[in-house]
Amino acid sequence: MACQYESICRSYGHRAKVFTKENGTLKRKMGCPDLLILFTNTVAHKMVISASQEAKRNRIPIARVHTSSACALHQLLGRIQDGGVDGVREVSY
Repeated sequence: MACQYESICRSYGHRAKVFTKENGTLKRKMGCPDLLILFTNTVAHKMVISASQEAKRNRIPIARVHTSSACALHQLLGRIQDGGVDGVREVSY
């Protein structure tokens, strides 16, 4: 599924880093993305908390998506491309 997420993001003109597990600290691995997308239904609660804290510390917008389907990612990226999510601190689906 991680490869599918990366190819979907690439089709919208974005580069993606996909983290399925928290191996070590996210601080060094995350970098400074334009948007952090959290699939809250599939990642561990601890990972959601640490990713959210790191994003908040670096002023990175967060999009929380409950379902981890490819369709949900397409929908979110489509809304971002249409300008429907731009400038929003946190988006929940």
